[in-house]
Formats: sequence, C-alpha cells, structure tokens
Amino acid sequence: PEIQEEIYRRDDRLLTFLKDVYVESRDPPVRVKDGGGEHLPCKQEEKRLTKLGHLGDLDVKKVPKGKISIVEALTLLNNHKLRPQIWTAEKIAVEYSLELKEVNSLLEFFIPFAVQEFPKETKKAI
Repeated sequence: PEIQEEIYRRDDRLLTFLKDVYVESRDPPVRVKDGGGEHLPCKQEEKRLTKLGHLGDLDVKKVPKGKISIVEALTLLNNHKLRPQIWTAEKIAVEYSLELKEVNSLLEFFIPFAVQEFPKETKKAI
C-alpha cells in the first residue's frame, strides 16, 4: 500500500522539469535521383502452373519460371531415379522450364531417400 501511494503521488518538481523539455525532430532532406523523367514498368515475374500429380493439395499452384516447387523437385528426382534413360537432364530442363546446368547439379547432388525394410529373420541379427 505504501508503494502504491508513492507511485500515484503527484510530484510538482518533476512536472516542472517535464514542462521545460522541448523536443524537435526533423527528417533529413530527401534526395531525388534524376531519372530523366522515365517511368519504367516494374518487371513482372513470368509464372507457370506446377505439374503436381496426386500431391497437388500439398504444394503451391504457380511458381516463377526457372524455379520448381518441393513436390516437383521430389517428383522429378524420383522419375530420374526410376527411369534415367527416359527422364534425362535435357527433358527435365524443358519440361520444368529450368536451365540445363542447374538440372545437372540437382541430379548430381540431390538424391531422394530410399526406404528399405529388412526381412524379419535379419532383424534378430541386428
């Protein structure tokens, strides 16, 4: 209770100090670059619809050209793993609007997981 009284008590000396404070704030002057009066339109990213298959509800519907979604990446990696002679890097690049160099890097460095189940008789040995 004593602390509450101290908090709510008015202190005239502090109020006079507060009245003497004056704050003035100014923004720095804005510098405008001379663009010659040209108004260039904003570059809009060209987008494409994704190729999702049965996992369509899990992923985005549109991606910028030159990029792929997570579901598409997993799909194309799996397709290449299962049928590399059909799903070549060139075909993937054309199909998904990607650069061939990026597709080659993707196929080289990213490998989808393979789930293996051990037969029951081998589980005891492990």
